[in-house]
Amino acid sequence: MINLSKAAISEIRRMHSHQKKSDAKLRLGIKAGGCAEFFYTLEFDQTVNADDSLYDCSGIAVLIDTQSIRYLTGLTIDYSEDLMGGGFRFHNPNAQESCGCGNSFTASKD
Repeated sequence: MINLSKAAISEIRRMHSHQKKSDAKLRLGIKAGGCAEFFYTLEFDQTVNADDSLYDCSGIAVLIDTQSIRYLTGLTIDYSEDLMGGGFRFHNPNAQESCGCGNSFTASKD
């Protein structure tokens, strides 16, 4: 399960309202690279692939591929703004370490 804070829900809905296709879903994933082993990806996507899981997170449709789900189960996404601007913050119980930017992590070796 993925958890979204109220601030993250509000920002995702704001971003979704600017999409050309209203049926686009939030795709959450990871890719190799970044400051650590993996970095988080967030984008809107209309395509639901055969290996995707679809979750309802407080009324937001979230797609996660099977490669990413093992690293994202239990993830909490928050959104906050500071003097440098706004951004999503990821709190991942599967991360062994997170880099200073907060968008990259090293996975637990279990």
